[in-house]
Amino acid sequence: MTTTRDIEAAVADLPPRELARFREWFDQFDADAWDKQFEEDVRTGKLDELADQAIKEFKAGRCTEL
Repeated sequence: MTTTRDIEAAVADLPPRELARFREWFDQFDADAWDKQFEEDVRTGKLDELADQAIKEFKAGRCTEL
């Protein structure tokens, strides 16, 4: 079983070109995980209260358009 410390040590030992490849891979991996969590939160209604509050604030004129 690989531990976080093992992974940290392996990443620290990567040559620059491989570190750059790892960064690109991890950025995409992390973005995909975030998207998956966000989609799950939307599906389960975890963001409904925040959305309702934002709509209420917008309708009350307390927001500026971008």
